[in-house]
Amino acid sequence: MSPMKRYPDGLGNRKRVRRAQAAAKTLIWAAALFTLGILVVIVGYILIMGVPHISPEFLTSAPRGLGDEGGIFPMIVNTVYLVALSLVISVPLSVLAAIYLTEYAKKGRMVRVVNYAIENLAGIPSIIFGLFGFTFFGRLFGFGWSLLSGSLTAAIVVMPTLVRTAQDAIASVPAFYREGSLALGATRLQTIRRVVIPAAVPGILSGIILSMGRIVGETAALFLTLGSGTRAATGLMDSTRSLALHLYTLIHEGISVPKAFATATVLIVLIILLNSLAHGLAGRLNRTKETKQGGRRCRTS
Repeated sequence: MSPMKRYPDGLGNRKRVRRAQAAAKTLIWAAALFTLGILVVIVGYILIMGVPHISPEFLTSAPRGLGDEGGIFPMIVNTVYLVALSLVISVPLSVLAAIYLTEYAKKGRMVRVVNYAIENLAGIPSIIFGLFGFTFFGRLFGFGWSLLSGSLTAAIVVMPTLVRTAQDAIASVPAFYREGSLALGATRLQTIRRVVIPAAVPGILSGIILSMGRIVGETAALFLTLGSGTRAATGLMDSTRSLALHLYTLIHEGISVPKAFATATVLIVLIILLNSLAHGLAGRLNRTKETKQGGRRCRTS
């Protein structure tokens, strides 16, 4: 067939490709806008229903009676305690596990089994973790319903996510970073501590941000381990109640729907603040790292 006869067919193929690309782009945009619209409707409805019931007294006082009066200040404090203690427990263990699986463990059946187990743990319903925490920490270790039991259980809930995100972040560090460090005489441990981990910090922080949101919104696992105290915790063994648990109690017991919406509004704002703080910290670390790298390049040039 001559080139003159093939040329129109090529134009037709290009037109079909462009039409398919345009249709795919339209579908993607429609799906994104639909998802964003659902989020705006949910958050907007909660804010509309909750903001009118928020007052300085609501944010700074303790609940009275069954929770139909007073505020939620102790639950805000307990939620911050819960998030901080859970991350202090889970982040070091998860990062160390990710370092071993990525940098030290030999690739084989054992590593595949461990990764498969981690992925399955990430999909287990949180109520199963709550039952385990209630039996293991509450009964076997005698912690009962306490901040410590709830924090340990929440740490186990988020550890699979932390390990997987840390693994991906460490594995994404370019190989020449490691090779250059080893070529300069650094040991493997020094390379991991001074080169690999700093380069993987943004990815690790992404996992921490996801975990913070999971802990703040967790209910099922904490219902069996954290307790139901309405006072701010003064020790690890105190029975406490997080914002999510307080919200569940207000709705489940039919105590006060307006206060439940107000609590949900505060919960959303708290998650946004914690995420903003983590993003700000990540950006600051990135700028510090870029400044140090620029200084090294200037000294070597």
